[in-house]
Amino acid sequence: MTDELLNGPRGRQFCLGVLTATRPEIWTLAARATASPQDQGLAGELAEALRSPASVEAAESADSKALLAGLTEAVDTARYWQQPDEADALLARPAIRLALGPVAQALTDALAAWWGRGFLDRDHQSFVQWTDERKGQPPDRGGEVRKLADWKAAVLADERQAAKRPKNPTANWGGWWSSTPTPSGLVTTTRSLPDLGAVNLLLVEDGLGWKQATVWPLVPRTDCRVYEIDGPAAWSELAARYPMDVSLSKRHDWWRTTGIAGPWLLPDWAAVAADYDGVHLTLWGYLTTAGLALAARPSAAGPSVAVLERTVLAGWNPDETYWLDDVLTPGAGPSDWRSEGSGRWSKQS
Repeated sequence: MTDELLNGPRGRQFCLGVLTATRPEIWTLAARATASPQDQGLAGELAEALRSPASVEAAESADSKALLAGLTEAVDTARYWQQPDEADALLARPAIRLALGPVAQALTDALAAWWGRGFLDRDHQSFVQWTDERKGQPPDRGGEVRKLADWKAAVLADERQAAKRPKNPTANWGGWWSSTPTPSGLVTTTRSLPDLGAVNLLLVEDGLGWKQATVWPLVPRTDCRVYEIDGPAAWSELAARYPMDVSLSKRHDWWRTTGIAGPWLLPDWAAVAADYDGVHLTLWGYLTTAGLALAARPSAAGPSVAVLERTVLAGWNPDETYWLDDVLTPGAGPSDWRSEGSGRWSKQS
């Protein structure tokens, strides 16, 4: 489990984020080492601090506030349209990864104790409507078949158009880097917490700095079918079972973020909808999967199968479910929330 957390760039950032939230000296050391990547002395000093008893103790005693701070750091620093930043490069060094081992083990246990099983919490789902520039509106439920058909048509058109783009993956060209079924208008939900209307208020990749939101509780139908992305294997299998070739349209962005030229696959979300009503990314699935170039193969395939096609989980927020069918009904009344800064949201009366 520890290796899984440290294999992914978001998992490593999570570990560091929890420590920097509780030990300011770690933040200072990490900032200095990041700013001076050639200084091996600084990197060694950071590694020593990461594996110290004080860091392990901080990880073992991490409460929900510290864990959310680490998750927010992991999400806020995610980039899928550029090379890994200096912090990601630093955390990928073998010596730093090794030093984080005991911290990662402690945080794995702390995360499980706080979050529980990690799978879809059907009793506490909420949709977030950002309201900085408009009044909150109920989620646009229904019409999922049309929404997915429009999404698929747009992706295929983009792939055809991408044939005219530079073939060299290193060319200065960008496109739509996400692997989610967006923009489609599908309803998404995340879990609500006692003091937070929805996890999505805090954990949103490539956010636009929203300050106001309306949170709408929703209740999934009891018999709905949900695919759980709980780690790299689940994501790889989904892309292999419902393959959509996006090698041309993703080749520049995903080469920059992974260093691999493809070919690339996405799940065909219109096809996935024939078998599942929703697809849920667990917190653990996010931390261990996002940003990795993974072989797209069915779960039954053995390690000897040649890697011909890969896939990347990108742009999907932790604990987020994309609903592919109209299986949601309104729950309790909506509530308005306002950002207080520094990762804090308050419910408005």
